[in-house]
Amino acid sequence: MDVKKYQPTDIAGKLAKAFLKNPLTIVLGISLLAIGYLALEVMPREENPQMVVSGSTIIVALPGASAKEVEKIIVRPLERKLKEVKGVEHIYGMAFDNVGVVNAAFFIGQKKEESNLKIYDKIMQNANMFPKGAMKPIIKPLDIDIDIPIVTIAFYANNKKILKTELYDKVKEIQYHINGLSNVAVTALKGGHKHQFNISVDINKLSGYNLSMGQIKKAVESLAYSVPATKDKTLDNKIVMLGVKNAIENAQDIGNIIVAEYMGSPIYLRQVAKVEESYDIQNFKSTLIAVKQKDNSFSKFHGQVTLTVSKLQGTNAVIIADEVKKELEKYKENLHKKGISYVITRNDGVKADEAVNELVKHLLISIVIIAILLVFVLGWRESLIVTFTVPTILAITLFFAYLSGQTINRITLFAFLLSLGLLVDAAIIVIENIHRHYHSPESAHESDEEIMIKATDEIGAPTNIATLAIIMTMVPMAFVGGMMGQFMKPIPANVPVALIASLFVAYIFTPYLSLRLLKRPDHSKGEK
Repeated sequence: MDVKKYQPTDIAGKLAKAFLKNPLTIVLGISLLAIGYLALEVMPREENPQMVVSGSTIIVALPGASAKEVEKIIVRPLERKLKEVKGVEHIYGMAFDNVGVVNAAFFIGQKKEESNLKIYDKIMQNANMFPKGAMKPIIKPLDIDIDIPIVTIAFYANNKKILKTELYDKVKEIQYHINGLSNVAVTALKGGHKHQFNISVDINKLSGYNLSMGQIKKAVESLAYSVPATKDKTLDNKIVMLGVKNAIENAQDIGNIIVAEYMGSPIYLRQVAKVEESYDIQNFKSTLIAVKQKDNSFSKFHGQVTLTVSKLQGTNAVIIADEVKKELEKYKENLHKKGISYVITRNDGVKADEAVNELVKHLLISIVIIAILLVFVLGWRESLIVTFTVPTILAITLFFAYLSGQTINRITLFAFLLSLGLLVDAAIIVIENIHRHYHSPESAHESDEEIMIKATDEIGAPTNIATLAIIMTMVPMAFVGGMMGQFMKPIPANVPVALIASLFVAYIFTPYLSLRLLKRPDHSKGEK
């Protein structure tokens, strides 16, 4: 019987009819699987989904003011003004001697750039509310993508002869190169000691010379600047450069600073204080690390300098972490010669890759389990057809996720696992109806092509409604606010796409494959 005799009324039958004999159908299937695989490889991988968190810290200094004064004339007026900004959820103010700090946190999901601009505009519009003598406000926006590092490396010295500042300088040199890597946003050093000239004033000598600490401070500050070179031209167009050597280059220069004069004779800083080139002794913060040895024992505690690396938003944590590790390998031998070792104490790239690979593995296991179950219920040919539809649907969903700027993380893959049982529903319904028509004596007079179109068209309307009902249950999740809404956002973003894709795949590929793989019984011999 000619296929044209049955005219489908639902989109399911129309799709089946359009692609049943189309030679491009197999090309479409292969293309969908290919773009899905490419999306899986290209999409940035993270352990957790990206969340939009915005806020700002406003710092206003008022030299000479007490904490109570700062609270009254800086913090409270600033809090009142920030409450006028739309979208601000919480405001926290802190008052210290000489400075006030106010943190403004916006509702989760507020656009970062717009939020920062609102804060800046509000403060600039009310700049006259600050008292005379207050310094210009410092506005520091919160950036969760930069503030949370993806890689941390702890450097420590095995050689006791290595100076504290030497370890810091070496790590700072490595930091410079890592900061130049592609998609690395910010690097920072935690711990360690910087170079510093330390001046230890002898109070007795200071009293003997009738001097004050203020005089010492003022004398040192007056020469703690670099004098720039000057340029000029002569009449014959020759350039004349005049440079003045920096006043302070070593400890001896500091010791030669004149702090006062007594009866025509200068009083040098070295006469009332001991000056030495050392490290920042006022920094009492330190971090220790004990490294696990091959025999599972731990070494003695070492002082360490930690290098933190943060990535740009939407970039692949796995690739960036690998690039950082490769960069560190370049300095490993040189560091070993100097008696410096390092340990990667945090690597979100490895964790993200492991989480994604583990969930992909379970995804494949789930597909195999579905295939085995369908073998016993429908048969191995029908099981093979339904099993093909699952990776095709996931490929389409991954591609749309890539186009929408999403990343692969454990919540994204959880959405796929959640929808996995729902994805095969449409394909099972179609294949079951085709199987019923194939084995029905009433369809003996119908051609294979007509059965495929008719069986698909019959279940189109109820399957569409059932899938739409499931999608509607996911829609409210997209309107959940706060941190939980941001965290679970991949579920309402991907599950509906997967369910819609499951309909098109079931209506296009299930009849196409059934026509070529299923065996039709011969009813003329009494077989049912």
